[in-house]
Amino acid sequence: MEGRLIIVTAPNEAGRSFVKLLMFKKLAFAVLTNSTQEERQLKKMGVEHIVRINTMQAGKWNFPSKEIGSVYLFENSLNLTCRFLQICRPLTSESIYVITHGCNPQGIYRGLGADHVIYTLNGEVGFLLNG
Repeated sequence: MEGRLIIVTAPNEAGRSFVKLLMFKKLAFAVLTNSTQEERQLKKMGVEHIVRINTMQAGKWNFPSKEIGSVYLFENSLNLTCRFLQICRPLTSESIYVITHGCNPQGIYRGLGADHVIYTLNGEVGFLLNG
């Protein structure tokens, strides 16, 4: 994973905490969002690389030219998480993690390309960066 860009979504507090951890560890990452409001919030946090996309217009996605590594998708809604999976799976051969506190069937996420579905109540998943 060395030298590869981590992709993460941060639509909730767990995702934002993970972004803060990435910043603390000085890892190369970009945050994927489809929300102008979320983009503003991320900029206030000090996030340098934000990829805001219209999930309906595949041809207009501007991902950084750096090779993509692991992807961490923090679930906010089933539909959006599924769409982000469809977007990210072709970009990397590395693992894609879906972090959820809900009860959506993991089979849906796995069918769309997630390698790991992590259930958490408190959102603490920093251990994923240790591997």
